[in-house]
Amino acid sequence: MLVDFEASEILAGGSQAFSDITEIHNCAASFKFGMNAEEARHANVGIVEKLIDFAEDLPRLQRIVHISGYRVGGQDPSLIPWSERYRTVAYRDLGPYEASKIESDAIFQALVQERGIPWTIVNPSSVIGDSKTGESDQIIGLAGTVKQIWEGKATALPGNESTFLPVVTVDYLAEFMAAAAVDQQAAGQSYWVLDDNTPPLAGLLADIGKHLGAKVPRLTVPVQIIKRLPHWMSKADPETLVFLSEDRYPTESALALADRHGISMPEVNGALHRWADYMAARRFGQTSGGQRRFSDLGGIKTFELGTVGSEKLIFPGLPVNADTWASVAERINGKAVDLPGLGLSGGEGINSWDRWLPAVLPQDPVDLIGHSMGAAAAVTAADRFPEQVRSLTLIAPFFLQDSKGGIARFKTFVGAYLRHVNPAQLSQRLTGAVAYKDELESSVQDLRRGSSKHVAAQLARAGSRKWRGELQSALARFRGPVRIITGTGDPLMPEFIELFKDVSNRELISIEGAGHHLHLTHGDALVGLLKENRVSA
Repeated sequence: MLVDFEASEILAGGSQAFSDITEIHNCAASFKFGMNAEEARHANVGIVEKLIDFAEDLPRLQRIVHISGYRVGGQDPSLIPWSERYRTVAYRDLGPYEASKIESDAIFQALVQERGIPWTIVNPSSVIGDSKTGESDQIIGLAGTVKQIWEGKATALPGNESTFLPVVTVDYLAEFMAAAAVDQQAAGQSYWVLDDNTPPLAGLLADIGKHLGAKVPRLTVPVQIIKRLPHWMSKADPETLVFLSEDRYPTESALALADRHGISMPEVNGALHRWADYMAARRFGQTSGGQRRFSDLGGIKTFELGTVGSEKLIFPGLPVNADTWASVAERINGKAVDLPGLGLSGGEGINSWDRWLPAVLPQDPVDLIGHSMGAAAAVTAADRFPEQVRSLTLIAPFFLQDSKGGIARFKTFVGAYLRHVNPAQLSQRLTGAVAYKDELESSVQDLRRGSSKHVAAQLARAGSRKWRGELQSALARFRGPVRIITGTGDPLMPEFIELFKDVSNRELISIEGAGHHLHLTHGDALVGLLKENRVSA
């Protein structure tokens, strides 16, 4: 059922159409900074008033559980209605969001007591993702600060050893709400639901940043200084600063209720890490579809997307990431992984392959699909673990093509270029057109976040004649079927065309008009080929 708080009846048919309702959990609110006072009050106070009007005529209603907030709960209902002067001062001094939540808390208590409606208030702290999966769709508040650190845009950490911004996992909160609705002792009570073991804010942020592999600022700035700084310098929304406090909260009664119902508080640091991973894997709300996750492979935090357990494993090339292969992976029911040091994966580039490759390969044989540098990783894996590789598909394998060494040998220059390139420039550089800038947005973000140095180092390594020769020999040793797909604008060297053309389990395919990055420019043709099983052993 969809509730419309702007309609004359928040549920079509009114209370009479819902006589079987026994519990209401009111989680509705406008959690947004930057509202004006009228907008904030219309949303957050208006929701409470309309809800109570609806609930008053429900004949079987046993409890309303109202979600307030740990900084705004416990208001005095005897002050309702607020005078215009009191309201004006509150909304000016506290900010529209917090003031509207404070007023709605007081109005809720006043109305339910006046109309004899059974109630319980839950005052949660900052809500983070599920304790087991990290899942959360909320990218505001604490999540916004974590995003700044992840992107490398934070210059300092807020607060000190006493600044306390508590968290609670969404699954613990949901269990608590369900229990509070039926607990007889909870009627007419307010509960502060949060984890008292939440680390101090600066330490919490530093730990999450380290976990995500981000550059963590060493400087911490006390809250009082942040509040005095101009917005252009602090980049902190004034309405968020009220949450930066040393206050502690009365959690004893909430813990007692949870204990009565066998609800255990999850370990906070692990929950924070899983939440951060979930958000980072979805680029903090920029990408929401598909299966996206981090795995520990050989001690290296590895990003992967696509079908879990797929028999088709894609290794992307340089300087792009697994996200640029998401459409291809989905259409072939495959899985793409960022190589160590690239995209969203940790590690030190090629130097991490020794421990990463045996971990990324599943026990059952797979069809490896490698593009450019990913083709080198695929051939290396097939050479070292032939029993785990059923077939190889090499797309634009640089070690069988003309060396494009030149400028790539200058790692410092290339790294600096990649750190500052924009999506349109990268699209032009890789494909000869700016048409693929949107597809390359995430790759540019990753380069700016730090993968540019690994890309530059691997580009320089790609020019090594010795390494190219080793990869060519490794490919020759592999006895399984091999397909090599190139574009007519980026062909193999003639000697390799001649070498492979009459070998029964080696197939050469050329896509007309394509260059080095076929998955961007000729995705449909590539998907059609990858869906086929034309090479036999």
